[in-house]
Amino acid sequence: MRRIAKIVNFGIMYGAGSFRLSQELGIPFAESKKIIDVYFEKYKGIKQYMEDTKLLVKKDKSVQTLLGRKRAVWDSDSQNQVRRDAAERMAINMPIQGTAAEMIKLAMIRIDKDLKENNLKSKLILQIHDELLLEVHNNEIDYVTGKGSKTYEKCNGLGCSN
Repeated sequence: MRRIAKIVNFGIMYGAGSFRLSQELGIPFAESKKIIDVYFEKYKGIKQYMEDTKLLVKKDKSVQTLLGRKRAVWDSDSQNQVRRDAAERMAINMPIQGTAAEMIKLAMIRIDKDLKENNLKSKLILQIHDELLLEVHNNEIDYVTGKGSKTYEKCNGLGCSN
């Protein structure tokens, strides 16, 4: 069930239509169309975001993250539908993925600063998508999983609160 939900959710957000969704799920086209219709009926804000973004990118030729990082989008009014569709998908995805990337980077900065300020031996080792892997010294486990963890979770993309 989780696999199906991920395919539907991410597929729709990344611009998959009924045909693509039917292929990914191995279901009839009509059923995948119904899934998409029900999805947009339930999550009206997502459909509105997607439509608003398409209009905005045609006007501004760019999109931006919540923190203001911009990306140019030149083919949003292309006569070539394949190029136009690709530009619209990118315009819809970039603010979401870009903001998520900024959030994880802010968390990494916060963690590194916190570890240094508290003279901890633990280290931030690796970022994997939306997860961070730390090598934690035995005598620092309580701090990193307790107070430290709560501190790091406050990074919300608009800054890290205290």
